[in-house]
Amino acid sequence: MTATTPGSTTAHTPAEADTRQVIRPYGDTTGDGMVQLSFTLPVPAGKRAEAAALQLAGKMGLDPASVVHAKPMGPDFTFFIVYGRVNHLIDYAGIPAPPEREYPLLSAQEVNLAIRSALGRRLVVVGACIGTDAHTVGIDAILNVKGFAGEKGLEYYREIQVVNMGAQVTVEELVARAKAEDADAVLVSQVVTQRNAHLHNTKQMAAAFHAEYPTAVAAGMGRPLLVVGGPRFDTVTADELGVDRIFGKGTTPSEVASYLVHALLPREAAQ
Repeated sequence: MTATTPGSTTAHTPAEADTRQVIRPYGDTTGDGMVQLSFTLPVPAGKRAEAAALQLAGKMGLDPASVVHAKPMGPDFTFFIVYGRVNHLIDYAGIPAPPEREYPLLSAQEVNLAIRSALGRRLVVVGACIGTDAHTVGIDAILNVKGFAGEKGLEYYREIQVVNMGAQVTVEELVARAKAEDADAVLVSQVVTQRNAHLHNTKQMAAAFHAEYPTAVAAGMGRPLLVVGGPRFDTVTADELGVDRIFGKGTTPSEVASYLVHALLPREAAQ
């Protein structure tokens, strides 16, 4: 329906409803815009260093800002925690919801049944931390029977054979072991991220597997499924790294097990 004013022939449509959901950070009180951030500057600790930290905070949009913590990191570096107000607003309603998981979350019994029915043998998984990464907490959380977040790891699954190679495994060693075990899937954890080491290592690993299986059609069709996980992979896609799947922080063993069924077994067996 349109409305016109007396003596006018111009039609006006009613104003559209405002569907925005404007939010700002919360610190001490709702909507106060207060945030806390940390960083390190390559300068000795002291008043001049704190002034530099405040100047940086101001250029980042924190006004007012205060240094709530400063700690020397050796003679030439200082670690800071800064608290301040930002004036930036976010339209939460305009942020698209992330895609839902494209496969069902299965119980251990369902995973075992699907593998036994479709393969008639155990599904072989080889896992490792590659390069100089010595942090096994991620790979152990997924593979070890003790598991993570109240869930048992893949070693608990009767129809999954787990080979955990541990830490600081070279790409050459991983490829050779996966081939010797006739692995269905390779799981790699990367926690060390300095200078994007996790990205370089993953690309090197993926390239080595693709070179070792040049006639492969896809994962499970001539080469193992390549899965990588860690806390800092949210800036890249699996295609960019040459792998089949990326799992981020908080991933549980059942999510990985369910994905293996989804990716490697016929659809009717995975349902």
